[in-house]
Amino acid sequence: MSAPPFESLDFVYMPSGDVAGDVRHFTEVLGGELVFAIEAFGTRVAMVRMTPQAPAVLLAGHLSDERPVLVFRVGDLDDAVAAIEERGFEAGERFGIPHGPGCMLDAPGGQRIAVYELTRPEAGERLAGRRDF
Repeated sequence: MSAPPFESLDFVYMPSGDVAGDVRHFTEVLGGELVFAIEAFGTRVAMVRMTPQAPAVLLAGHLSDERPVLVFRVGDLDDAVAAIEERGFEAGERFGIPHGPGCMLDAPGGQRIAVYELTRPEAGERLAGRRDF
């Protein structure tokens, strides 16, 4: 069996019913650094860095339930999904984030994991400092 296709844990998506309020808590109370706060496509998403190293916390108003999503970077999304499916795991819904395409991997224990391919490395710089709310 080949090695797991994961390169790094880059993001943790945290569902939020009040992204602006959660941003205040994560920055003012917990001491995180706000990277961006975006309002688009009918939702809000904000990135907060709690440490200089990954993963960044993404507070997201559009996630469907209260479980966080661990988002791992892979070198090639299609190859990673194929490798995971070879192990008997069924890949889930495909999606896109500013950094590139991704795929959900709902684990049997209820945990939510996703993989994405960094096809737009400039996205982080482009979004940094943006404050829509």
